[in-house]
Amino acid sequence: MASPARTPEDSGWTVWPAPAKLNLFLHIVGRRADGYHLLQTAFQLLDWGDEIRLRVREDGAIRRLAAVPGVSDEADLGARAAHALRAATGCRLGADIAIDKRVPVGGGLGGGSSDAATVLVALNVLWKTGLDQDALAGIALGLGADVPLFVRGRSAWGEGIGEELTPLELPERWYVVVDPGVAVPTRELFQVPELTRNSPRLTIPLFVSGVATGNAFEPVVRARFPAVAAALAWLGRHAEARLSGSGGCVFARVASREAGTALVAKCPSGMQAWVVRGVVESPLRERLADWQRGEARR
Repeated sequence: MASPARTPEDSGWTVWPAPAKLNLFLHIVGRRADGYHLLQTAFQLLDWGDEIRLRVREDGAIRRLAAVPGVSDEADLGARAAHALRAATGCRLGADIAIDKRVPVGGGLGGGSSDAATVLVALNVLWKTGLDQDALAGIALGLGADVPLFVRGRSAWGEGIGEELTPLELPERWYVVVDPGVAVPTRELFQVPELTRNSPRLTIPLFVSGVATGNAFEPVVRARFPAVAAALAWLGRHAEARLSGSGGCVFARVASREAGTALVAKCPSGMQAWVVRGVVESPLRERLADWQRGEARR
């Protein structure tokens, strides 16, 4: 099916950002009785990510118009988010959903989780279902541990399985993100025997003070995915390179946009790289505020 027109004001479409995230560190500090791993992490939201286009339908149908490569209809978090919001509110409206996918699938950048959060937040206003942020975050948790982060829309300290969030005033910094073209299966990584599961707990003041941190998944992913190891090695020659989350993408902090652009220009063939800016507040929150101001003027 053809993609919808890219002039939303003429065709009933609205456009919403779905920003990516970085895990500045990721430690596993234990396990719950049900087997879920307990994490500590710092989520840095970015001013770069996917773009979601939505159009309200009166017939109640929820349609995904442009398939995301490698993601089945049943696994598509954007469509699942729409169904979950409707089930929670009893709304009888539907939606056409199109995702301009920029964030690599399986990259550890939260692309699917952010897509789901954006659909929840945007349809909540488009359908006029009137849920507050806490209610939306509750629905979001049923879709995935990272989804509440994007619903709340602020960089944060994460604990529990990632859903216990404390807003974190991180400075706005520039990063280079490198995609080696590998989709890493998160579920399988959590089962790896050599995964370090007993890191000592940190506090926010310790993290802010610069205490040494890392990513529990990095040695595991490095050993199993040569392309990720190569990306870490290349980026590590220029800056401190790290794995993001439990995915395949790696990142490094750079001094400025210009420094990042120069580094991206050197990216080896077979990899993709972007210069991105870490932000305190999500672009989705800004878009929502703009929408609400527009509604107030109508």
